[in-house]
Amino acid sequence: MGVLRDHPELALFLCLAAGYLVGKLRVGPITLGGICGTLIVSLLIGAWAKVTISDDVKTIFFALFIFSLGYMAGPQFFANLNKKSLRFFTLCAIEVVCVVGIALGLAKAFDLDVGTAAGILAGAATESAVVGTATESIGKLTNLTQAQITEYQGHVATAYTVCYLFGLITIVIYTSQIMPMMMRINLRDASRELWEKMRGGGGALEDDEREALPGMVGRTFLVTHADGTLVSQLERANGSRVTVEAVKRGSKVLTPPPPDFELTLSDLVLMVGRRSNIISAGRHIGPETPAIPGLDTPLATTQVSITDKTADGKSLDTLTIEHPEIADGGVYVTDVLRNDQHLPATPDTIVHRGDVLTLVGSRSGLGKLASKVGAIVKNDATDFIYLGLGIVVGSLIGQIVVRFGDVPMSLGTGGGCLISGLLFGWFRSRKQTFGAFPPQAATTIKDLGLAVFIACTGLVSGPQAGPLLKQYGALLPFAGIAMVLVPATISLVVGLKLLKIEKPILVGAIAGQQCSTPAITSITQVAQSSVPMLGYTITYTLSNFLLPLTGPLLVGILGA
Repeated sequence: MGVLRDHPELALFLCLAAGYLVGKLRVGPITLGGICGTLIVSLLIGAWAKVTISDDVKTIFFALFIFSLGYMAGPQFFANLNKKSLRFFTLCAIEVVCVVGIALGLAKAFDLDVGTAAGILAGAATESAVVGTATESIGKLTNLTQAQITEYQGHVATAYTVCYLFGLITIVIYTSQIMPMMMRINLRDASRELWEKMRGGGGALEDDEREALPGMVGRTFLVTHADGTLVSQLERANGSRVTVEAVKRGSKVLTPPPPDFELTLSDLVLMVGRRSNIISAGRHIGPETPAIPGLDTPLATTQVSITDKTADGKSLDTLTIEHPEIADGGVYVTDVLRNDQHLPATPDTIVHRGDVLTLVGSRSGLGKLASKVGAIVKNDATDFIYLGLGIVVGSLIGQIVVRFGDVPMSLGTGGGCLISGLLFGWFRSRKQTFGAFPPQAATTIKDLGLAVFIACTGLVSGPQAGPLLKQYGALLPFAGIAMVLVPATISLVVGLKLLKIEKPILVGAIAGQQCSTPAITSITQVAQSSVPMLGYTITYTLSNFLLPLTGPLLVGILGA
């Protein structure tokens, strides 16, 4: 015990390791997750060893977490601020109003202190970021002594732990099991039917299935039918959907052949394009042959961010028609990345500014297309200038205090860095030639920042955990369940009756308004489809911005 007290870094990383190990324990579809596991372990170690951690450590790591969270969500957050997504914003508004209202009601009814009320809100809403924003706001209350601030901040962590456990179990079971029964649907069948309707027919893939035949292929053909045909004629005959990458005549290989090159009998032709188009083109050339040594030609791959305003809202098929470089230059779109979601690169896929297209083709063709529709993504190393500036701006925003009557409102470092992260992430997405913050790096910093902050909070709050559980032991589980059921049920009724959201998408959206990754994981497992993710990604992004701000709001109201 003395070793941990004298070397708090040992206690800190012990909490991370043991906490994530506890978080892996599974009971049916329920896992606590690393963050909740870390908080449980850190509360126990804190109560036993009474470890002291500097508040500056918590502030720094929470700033890293919340900025990274906003940075990753920024492009999709602003993209969702449109009329089409307004109905999903309604669900998030229901969540915010309900959790704040219930927390205020419980605080008044049971005479809860500001820390316990904020912890109930954070835990029942299963939003870890609220722990940080609320804890920071409590530290700025001028009408409390330092001892009260420390005590109430400890209550945030303890109440969060209990309410999170019951809130997590409730939202997972309610959305994945009970809601489909209430709507009288089989979630798997409903998801498959909706997917077929959205795709205009054709079966949907199960979550463990992949296409057996790749979309884009290269094939070699022996010229028997296309004798005397020019290369340009062969490509145009197939709607410029295929390209001739190489021709072998005898021992000579042309890579690529000129457009006016005339094919003759026994030429070997390498063609690249989408599978259906290649099959069609092969009928006009001759029989397909095995791979020919020396005939293969390498294709380059690059990622391009769409920055051209004229490309926004258009389908890939329309872009192919408007930009001949795509087909004539032998360039093909194989993937569309929106935020961290991969979309199918089908002809009818609609793209927006900020989307990242994966292009495959000749280097010259790639360069021409990139200059027309956007910019080549530079995401190989983190731009620490951009990252540091963003956190500085966020910290400055957090220092602004606005008074509503006698209630002082401040976003604090957490809320300020969340807003700056959204803005910096969105601004970066407009033209991704600066401010690189690779998704893997952003995810690592986000997870590490939150885990360290939670561990620090638990270690400091451990001594206050026992008395609070004795005082409010029965209330906390009840609050965790009620604050999930009330907003989720209201959203279910409003989503069905007023907003007319498709049922599988609505279930996912309700999991997203709760910011519950375990819930959407369980839903997609039951549905055996990713269709519910279409609703989840929108509300998850919006709630990730709105819910952390409820911490300072609740503390400001109760603290006054």
